[in-house]
Amino acid sequence: MGPSGGQENKKEMLAEWIAASSNLVFFGGAGISTESGIPDFRSAAGLYQAEKESPYPPEEILSRPFFDRHPEVFFDFYKSKMIHPEARPNAAHILLAELEREGRLKGVVTQNIDGLHQTAGSRNVLELHGSIHRNSCMDCRRFHTLDEVMASPDIVPRCQTCGGVIKPDVVLYGENLDSRVLGESVRAIAEADLLLIGGTSLTVQPAASLITYFRDKHTVLLNASATAYDHRADLIITEPIGSVMAEVRSLLGGGAGEYSAE
Repeated sequence: MGPSGGQENKKEMLAEWIAASSNLVFFGGAGISTESGIPDFRSAAGLYQAEKESPYPPEEILSRPFFDRHPEVFFDFYKSKMIHPEARPNAAHILLAELEREGRLKGVVTQNIDGLHQTAGSRNVLELHGSIHRNSCMDCRRFHTLDEVMASPDIVPRCQTCGGVIKPDVVLYGENLDSRVLGESVRAIAEADLLLIGGTSLTVQPAASLITYFRDKHTVLLNASATAYDHRADLIITEPIGSVMAEVRSLLGGGAGEYSAE
């Protein structure tokens, strides 16, 4: 089926496909987290520049060379605009975690760094761009929690053991993606029988190109705006992903195992 048809019919079809799947993979981006109160990168960067009158473009602030030269500016932006401890998983995160527990969903491949999938209960999460919850000293490699980073008395967090600068395990511009995570993501997508793509415009590379490894039955796009990959989708739903997944969860009877197509 192509992207035509009413939204309600599309949700019913999505529920049917999920119920029939035994190897579902979700590929997601910032859109799944915005409904949990985390602004996407462009919004956060715009707010920062308006407040700080920063002369630096956000892509420069979040680059590895800038981090090395101006860690205080980096952490000012990072702590104020990229950390949202009040954010909680929404209906999309919750349904995906339920599907994993039922054995239907085999993996979440995410471009997000917020850890909301794990908070919701997902275990097989492949974080392409790292996580705010993993931090390590650049000198002695000691692990530090997010709480330790945020509680630092100085804007630039330093290791309590050796005094070295603590770097978040997030992929900055100019850094490569982790080859192990990349390889596992390719394998998960290639082996899936249903690929759900949600909350991403599919513009960030090389992450976006990973969906081209999917070869099986159905590709579903859950995104508010059009993407360059729409022609690959068997089903496109343009409503907010959290509300869509809440309705799909209801169609599935609160869990995928209870839904059966008539």
